[in-house]
Amino acid sequence: MTLDNAMPSAAFGPAPVPVVPADPSAAISIRGLFKRFEKKVAVNGLSLDIPTGSFYGLVGPNGAGKTTTLNMLTGLLVPDAGTAMILGHDVWSDVNRAKRIIGVMPQPEQIFDRLTGMQLLVYSGMLRGMKRAETVKRAKDLLAAFDLEQAAGKMVADYSAGMTKKVCLAAAMIHSPRILVLDEPFESVDPVSSANLKDILIEYAHTGGTVIISSHVMSLVEKMCTHVAVINQGQVCAAGTVDEVAAGEELEDRFLQLVGGRHAAAHLSWLDGGADEPAAQASDSEA
Repeated sequence: MTLDNAMPSAAFGPAPVPVVPADPSAAISIRGLFKRFEKKVAVNGLSLDIPTGSFYGLVGPNGAGKTTTLNMLTGLLVPDAGTAMILGHDVWSDVNRAKRIIGVMPQPEQIFDRLTGMQLLVYSGMLRGMKRAETVKRAKDLLAAFDLEQAAGKMVADYSAGMTKKVCLAAAMIHSPRILVLDEPFESVDPVSSANLKDILIEYAHTGGTVIISSHVMSLVEKMCTHVAVINQGQVCAAGTVDEVAAGEELEDRFLQLVGGRHAAAHLSWLDGGADEPAAQASDSEA
């Protein structure tokens, strides 16, 4: 069912607390989530249910509140108001339990890049309480799956941007979480590696895992995801299956309708593709 919410006129206070209770059967159930940074309201009373086993896309313009929302529901950022539940458990009543259930893909600047790829994955697994032998086995499996076997002994600082993105994703998956939270997972990844990663994630979702991705690439979301939520100004303005949100249109067109902000192309008199070059050359020769 598509949910359309009007944007609030209030700028500095939480939106009204929703009367709909959280859904304990959902992978993620968010109610009235609110976060402000000084005078900037980043998330304003956001409510959303993410079904178990779904491949869920979060889309929105820059500054819409997507990353802040993800940080709050994964226990990385304390909300000012509202609740976030993971598989029926309140995130902030037991943050450590929530973190064991989910796998969050770190950003490249958040990892120890002076470790080798193998060392980083083993560290990530043992940090979550895994036995060393099992961690090493899974690390080898992941490095093979992500085409990083030849780079296993190389420091991550020497990886390309795409290789770094892949090892970050592997670090999020090594403890076999029930929910994966990925912020722009395919950015800087080459098409072949991207296709392989998509296959792994789709298979993971088919086994009952839940994948949540934040992305700006509408074609990717439309092709891969079963569900999507459009976030703007810290609220959900549409959510449901991809077909429900698209409402018979291309998802990108529907997205632009929902978030607005598009305007006619600006006319830059000097941006002419070189049309005036002969005249400029003639002028120079006359001089």
